[in-house]
Amino acid sequence: MLKIGVAGIGNISKIYLDNLTGMFGKKVKLAAVTDVALNRAEKASADYNVKEFKSLDDMLNSDIDILLNITPPKYHFEIACAAVKAGKHIFNEKPFCTKREEAEEILKLAKEKDVRVGSAPDTFLGAGIQTCRKLIDDGWIGKPVAATAFIMNHGPEHWHPAPDFFYKDGGGPMFDMGPYYLTALISLLGPVARVCGSAKISTPTRTITNQYQFGKTINVDVPTHIAGVLDFKNGAVGTLITSFDVYSHSLPCIEIYGTEGTLKVPDPNTFGGPVYVRRFREEEWYQIPLLKSFSENSRGLGITEMAMAIKENRPHRASGELAFHVLDIMQGLHDASAKSRFIKLKSRCKQPEAF
Repeated sequence: MLKIGVAGIGNISKIYLDNLTGMFGKKVKLAAVTDVALNRAEKASADYNVKEFKSLDDMLNSDIDILLNITPPKYHFEIACAAVKAGKHIFNEKPFCTKREEAEEILKLAKEKDVRVGSAPDTFLGAGIQTCRKLIDDGWIGKPVAATAFIMNHGPEHWHPAPDFFYKDGGGPMFDMGPYYLTALISLLGPVARVCGSAKISTPTRTITNQYQFGKTINVDVPTHIAGVLDFKNGAVGTLITSFDVYSHSLPCIEIYGTEGTLKVPDPNTFGGPVYVRRFREEEWYQIPLLKSFSENSRGLGITEMAMAIKENRPHRASGELAFHVLDIMQGLHDASAKSRFIKLKSRCKQPEAF
């Protein structure tokens, strides 16, 4: 059983720690935690009965096998590199990194050190997206020709206790929520060949309205509304909008349009459904029963599947190559807006195998 050490005990850590000691506790072992805020690591250590390390270096010098890196995005590259250099497998929270060059360096180092690289999101492994994958593979909507994906809200500053990083490098709606939608689309349709789009900063500042930092102003450094076009290698054309500038809307999460029907894909930030299909000449949408798989909040599924793949000597699904391709798409959409042209993607990844 591979041992997992966790770096970063923040807002998202509880569900990981719960699941790694709960639903996945018979497949992997949560062994250690660390955080720059020692009180948080101490509490997690006590709550989950695992060892607490005072520093990342100390934990990387221990007998853990995989480092789960759930620190803020700006630290993903530095910490992942340290883990790989120490000979540890690494699984980053999304986004994989904030720049293409960082992702390439991690993958290069991992190959040299013969260790695995994985990254969130792992929601595409859940019952919802996997049911959609089977429907497409089985021809329920014919050949996919187009897709739409929308993630639009008015930003996290009204609820997140420390929302500043959402508006800094590695943040914004594209880098924050885009990985869920793009990973789901790649899982369903395969990789993307080129992108174009338009991106803008709608307001230069944001005011926090939550109870933790009410009234504090954040300077916005990244686009907050991005509209993009994705040309998939299989010929399908995707439309993607990510925004922190929309109060309300009535658009779907994801829809896939085929030569014989339409597929409504559930929220890719979740593991479950519902899934709906409407085939040509039919007058109603039909809800499709989900595959018997993970439908509850199963964060930790990706790193667990990676651990099992390591033991079984097979490729893992939430791979570094997939995460790099997602990063390349996201950065490509920003670049396309800045350069007013299509951006051909250089990254390569295979469509993940159905789970």
